[in-house]
This record gives sequence, structure tokens and C-alpha cells, in this order.
Amino acid sequence: MLWTAIILGFLGSFHCVGMCGPIALAVGGANKNKFIGNKILYHIGRSITYAFLGLVIGALGFSLALAGLQQGLSIGMGVLILVFAISFKKSDRLLSIPFFSKWILWIKRMLGKYLKSGKSSAFFATGMVNGLLPCGMVYMALVAALALQSPFLGAVYMFFFGIGTVPLLLVLMVSGSVLNISLRQKFQSAIPYLGVLIGILFIFRGLGLGLNGFSPDLQVYNYGAEQIEITICR
Repeated sequence: MLWTAIILGFLGSFHCVGMCGPIALAVGGANKNKFIGNKILYHIGRSITYAFLGLVIGALGFSLALAGLQQGLSIGMGVLILVFAISFKKSDRLLSIPFFSKWILWIKRMLGKYLKSGKSSAFFATGMVNGLLPCGMVYMALVAALALQSPFLGAVYMFFFGIGTVPLLLVLMVSGSVLNISLRQKFQSAIPYLGVLIGILFIFRGLGLGLNGFSPDLQVYNYGAEQIEITICR
């Protein structure tokens, strides 16, 4: 499933250019010797934030799996990914909700503070804070991380999602420009198709058809049903 994270991140970067592009262009600093290094630190920080979010959401998925809901969770999240895939552009309307408006205002203040610092550590922190920006593509990736039902896999999935966004944004940060609008729109148009594919994969995964690597049998966690014999030596 990790390959879907990289491709989802790459296609999502064409969507993120509009939101994160100005921030990405502001990252670098006056020191030309550390210019590229600062930009890489920024992306590492952003990917680590995604990984932390994946860790938390993956732990939630694991807890639900322990409750015996792993098959239903995988199918339900697959359906939710399909919904996000079809209407991912509309998900950005959530930014108009007052809670998100205050959240974004706080993020902008923190970004301004770190960018003015000019220290390499500040660019890393800028990336970490930027990873908290509400984004429809991040929501879709988090749903997939939840369906993986593992803190470790959730963190790895989201980290690779972040890495997938790096190539295009790094080109933007270095060159100051990016592909023309029409070409960007063509890449963005592929996002729903990939989302539908990922959703279908998770639905089939939840069905547990016994197909290794595609729809494996999902083990039901039931620790309470097992008895452990302990020998006491006197």
C-alpha cells in the first residue's frame, strides 16, 4: 500500500502548490550555501508531522481493530476514501469553518515567527508547523492510514505521503516557478481516479477473500478468549 502514499502525495502536490506554494517560496534564507539544505529540512519537518499524525490515527485504527472491527473499518474507510476522491476539491471548504480559521491564523503566526528567524532549525520547525495546515489531500491520506490499523504503518504511510509531495514543491522552491496551469490541472484530474483505486483496494482488503497481497484473511483480535497457563515454582 505504500506505493499509493507516494503517488497520492505526488499528485496531491499539484493541489498543494496553490496553498503551500507561497510558503515554500519563502523558505531558504539569505545564506546561499545553506539554501538547498534549508529547503530539504523544511520538507523533512513537514513529513515528520505527517508521520506523527499517521501514528496517532494508526493507533486509533489499531484500537478499533482490537475491538473486532477491522473488516468493517477497512471497508468503511475504503468507502470514505471514495467519497473524498470524488469530492476532494470541496473538502477545502472546511477551511471556512471558524475553528479552522483560528487554527490557520495560529499556524500563520508561527510560520511568520520561524521564517524571520533564518536559522536552519527554524526551517525544520516551519515544515513541521506547515504540516498541520488543513488540506483535503491530507485528509484522504489519513483515512488510508486509519484503515491500515497500525500505528507504525500509519506513520510510515503518512511519511511517504509527505515524501511524495517533495519533488514538485522542491522544483518550485528552487526555480521559483512550476508547470503551467493547464498541465497542473491535468495532473490534478488524476487524483480522483487514484483515490477511487485506493478506496477499492481497502474495500477488498476488508472483505477478507483470502487473496494474499490483495484481500488477505484478516485475523480477529480476541485476547480475552485465550488462556495462559503459568507454572508457579515453590
